[in-house]
Amino acid sequence: MFAYLTGKITYRSPALIHLEVQGVGYEIQISLNTFSQIAHLETCRLYTYLHVQEDAHTLYGFYDVAEKEIFRLLIGVSGVGAATARMILSRLTPEEIHRAILSDDEQALSSVKGIGPKTAKRLILELKDKMLQLPAVTAIPTAEDSTGFSHNSFARDALNALVALGIAKQTAEAAVSKALKEATPQSLEDLIKHSLKYA
Repeated sequence: MFAYLTGKITYRSPALIHLEVQGVGYEIQISLNTFSQIAHLETCRLYTYLHVQEDAHTLYGFYDVAEKEIFRLLIGVSGVGAATARMILSRLTPEEIHRAILSDDEQALSSVKGIGPKTAKRLILELKDKMLQLPAVTAIPTAEDSTGFSHNSFARDALNALVALGIAKQTAEAAVSKALKEATPQSLEDLIKHSLKYA
């Protein structure tokens, strides 16, 4: 329905943004990968996918076409819904997913919450040929967080992001706490990615 939307970001979090396009505000679900690219932008273009279910129409947005195409491939695999596909794209970059599937790296795929060995094998089996047909997927440099947020603010925002991704609040709190003990986060994205390892 929508190929892409270009507009002003009026609200953003690691899990969703509000994008104002000619006076209309769209609520768009995003991955951590996309958030890292638009964290400091006032306006942006997102390539969109409208996910239609009986009880909801949800709009997903992606920083580039490659991420959108990988999302579409992921949700085409049995047992992988939109929420799980977004989780995969929040834990791994499009390049890492592309490489993992082409190199039969079940371990990398299984590192994502909700992806067990059977699903990892299914992803590789069903998507390898399709991944070969995709245009080259290249690494996108991570946007550095220069907002000067305190660790407390990092922790709160990371917790909210994990909950928005479908992780129980108690589990998310424990994961963020472990991630903060392990290392000093250089950005919000960095903390969320570390926290996802423990969620």
